[in-house]
Amino acid sequence: MANTNYPSATPQNEPAAPKNNSGKNLAIGLLAVGLLGTWGYFLYDKNQSGQETKDREVLSANYMSQRDSLKLMYNEAESRLDSITGANNSLQGEKTALQKEIDSKKAEISRILSKSNATDAELKKARTLINELNGQIGRLEAEVTRLTGENQELTANNSQLTSEKQVLEQNLQTTVTEKDVLASTVDVGSTFSASNIAITPVKEKRNGKEKTTSTAKRVDKLNVSFTVENRIATSGAADLYVVVTAPDGKVVTNGELGSASMTTRMDGERQFTTKVPVEYEQGTRKPVAFPIRQEDFQRGDYKIEVYHNGFKIGEGIRTLKKGGLFG
Repeated sequence: MANTNYPSATPQNEPAAPKNNSGKNLAIGLLAVGLLGTWGYFLYDKNQSGQETKDREVLSANYMSQRDSLKLMYNEAESRLDSITGANNSLQGEKTALQKEIDSKKAEISRILSKSNATDAELKKARTLINELNGQIGRLEAEVTRLTGENQELTANNSQLTSEKQVLEQNLQTTVTEKDVLASTVDVGSTFSASNIAITPVKEKRNGKEKTTSTAKRVDKLNVSFTVENRIATSGAADLYVVVTAPDGKVVTNGELGSASMTTRMDGERQFTTKVPVEYEQGTRKPVAFPIRQEDFQRGDYKIEVYHNGFKIGEGIRTLKKGGLFG
């Protein structure tokens, strides 16, 4: 009979084995869930960080694009303004009120665009200022166009006035020339003509009587006479110039006779012997007579020339002879 107090070869606690395996599996499952959760969190956090980085990059790119776009708009506006002021000298001098406003806007826009951390509000303000600037530049362009048109019109009018002035000056010159020609014609036409020139050599006697003689050594004076006339010459005083040339070819000059020089129209400068004033009455013939005195007359030809108005109007010759034994 077997002793029941000895341990049996068959394990008495086999049924408990399944309970211990179940707890282990549970722990493993919980650990796996924890790991999955941790990895899931890490993956989520990483995705969130990447999205934020991407969003920041997009915002930065949009910011840079916006600022570059504003700079381009501003540069174009400045180019338009430079083309206006560069082509119009009047805009380079004293600034108008519009130009001062433009300069003020340019300064504000430049200040904003030069900032590396300008806010959206500032960039929005810059865009508004650039739009206003373009509007003002447009008005300035219109003003320049208007002024240019007025200047062209003034230039055309000035050119026309210059042309008309030249025509008037030409007409005036023509009138003056015609007047001068007419005056010259009248002047020349009013020159006297001399006729009936007579040269009489005379011997003066002690009793005052005169005797005609052709003997040179007996002659005391030459009585010259002639007649002058002109139909268009006005009435009034006129001067006649007499040139007496002796047989030796020299002009007879005498301080008592008022001898001097004169300018002739055909013969240049000439010495004259005496000047004879006459009172002329228009449309009449005026007789003129005067003596030529000299201490010693030469034998030979004495030539008498009469000038008026620069022209020689007549001449005559008288020959004086050598006296005989009873001369």
